[in-house]
Amino acid sequence: MKRFSLASAVLLAGLVLPAVANAHTVGVHDAGFAHGFLHPVGGWDHLLAMVAVGLWAAQRGGAALWALPAAFVTAMIGGGLLGMAGIALPAVELGIAGSVIVLGALIAAQSRLSLHLSMAVVAMFAVFHGHAHGAEMPEAAQPLLYGLGFALATALLHGAGVAAALSLRGGGGAALALRGLGAAIGLGGVALAALA
Repeated sequence: MKRFSLASAVLLAGLVLPAVANAHTVGVHDAGFAHGFLHPVGGWDHLLAMVAVGLWAAQRGGAALWALPAAFVTAMIGGGLLGMAGIALPAVELGIAGSVIVLGALIAAQSRLSLHLSMAVVAMFAVFHGHAHGAEMPEAAQPLLYGLGFALATALLHGAGVAAALSLRGGGGAALALRGLGAAIGLGGVALAALA
């Protein structure tokens, strides 16, 4: 019961905090954190991929529960720095759409890649997401606050994915439901790739 309560709290925070951040007018003085926070939750591509990382981490369990989200956030910050510096990265939008497809497929297949390979996969895709965040930073934004914003939002989206997966545990057909979510995410990625 404690696990479900914690999962519910994380999911609630992931749903409420974006609304709270959006309820404030974003002006020149607060453009950093608020814009950074809203960027990952403002597009289906980022939203699906980041929730998928949490779902996959919880599906795998053990050290993956923290290692996959940590690898994603760390590599995403690196990609964000590249984007902020104006360093080009090829096929960013396709890389982001590809992340949704691959992560969804990994969940649907109940993939058991090694932990290190799994971390490498999420880190590789995180660079594309981070680059998009950094490249789209408003001119008036303070880079540190902007980066903190998108890092926190991403961590909360990972937490929402973990919470959703943990809430399915123990029920009949839970593994099948989680695999179905993965398939739906992957199909969402196909649609995003077609639009990219």
